[in-house]
Amino acid sequence: MAATASPGAGGMDGKPRTSPKSVKFLFGGLAGMGATVFVQPLDLVKNRMQLSGEGAKTREYKTSFHALTSILRAEGLRGIYTGLSAGLLRQATYTTTRLGIYTVLFERLTGADGTPPGFLLKALIGMTAGATGAFVGTPAEVALIRMTADGRLPPDQRRGYKNVFNALIRIAREEGVPTLWRGCIPTMARAVVVNAAQLASYSQSKQFLLDSGYFSDNILCHFCASMISGLVTTAASMPVDIAKTRIQNMRMIDGKPEYKNGLNHQRNLHGRISKPRHLLSLKPSPPRPRNFPGTSCLCLADAETCRPGSPCRLCSEKAI
Repeated sequence: MAATASPGAGGMDGKPRTSPKSVKFLFGGLAGMGATVFVQPLDLVKNRMQLSGEGAKTREYKTSFHALTSILRAEGLRGIYTGLSAGLLRQATYTTTRLGIYTVLFERLTGADGTPPGFLLKALIGMTAGATGAFVGTPAEVALIRMTADGRLPPDQRRGYKNVFNALIRIAREEGVPTLWRGCIPTMARAVVVNAAQLASYSQSKQFLLDSGYFSDNILCHFCASMISGLVTTAASMPVDIAKTRIQNMRMIDGKPEYKNGLNHQRNLHGRISKPRHLLSLKPSPPRPRNFPGTSCLCLADAETCRPGSPCRLCSEKAI
């Protein structure tokens, strides 16, 4: 007697049943939120190190391990999980949106015969999905950056957000709703760079490992390719990530933002880490004329960066 097929094994047309798209998106978001519970301390360390040395201050941390031990010593175990609620909301918004858009676009661009999109088209789909997800997740990202940065500030300068919802409400009330999307351009640019770098570097790394003859197409090969891809992706996205973090954490000074945009931040950063032009020459040259008589500091900066009674942006010494 022939075996009777189980009703749950497939549909009426013989095709295997799959979960609804909404369930896939839900599981994708939950998976990202679960991962956040484990990586939140590393995310906090990353944000603190990216803000370290901002505004011509000396760097607070030498290495990631030094940052982690310093935070544990000063704020305790609970301190390294500061901003966890914002991290969870970011995954719930960014990851769910990104996976949803990627799946929909991938299925629509799949050929009628089931042929998947080519590599370049998949890269374009990934970048589009990443940028859209980043835009949706920017408010949670702003809250996360500010909550993780709070512990490095003096007590009288801390924002003191209780949780991500308190942060979002206060930011909208105190600084306006558009502030929730502050830094969305570098956030979206980072997502584009990450998705493009991940796809390209993973595919290339996997092919390199297989061609070496020491690996076969198994879990170990995928793991090693993923590790290499993660390293390449982090290096490629770091400049944009630093600009994003500092823009989203910046304050208004005399009614003006510290940075106008990502390019302005990069110019300011380059100006602070570069030596003054006259120090690079072999033959000493006198400092440039100043608009404010009597202003000078240890690095002999010009009047635009060295004003009377204010710390110089280059050497942090007060002008006289």
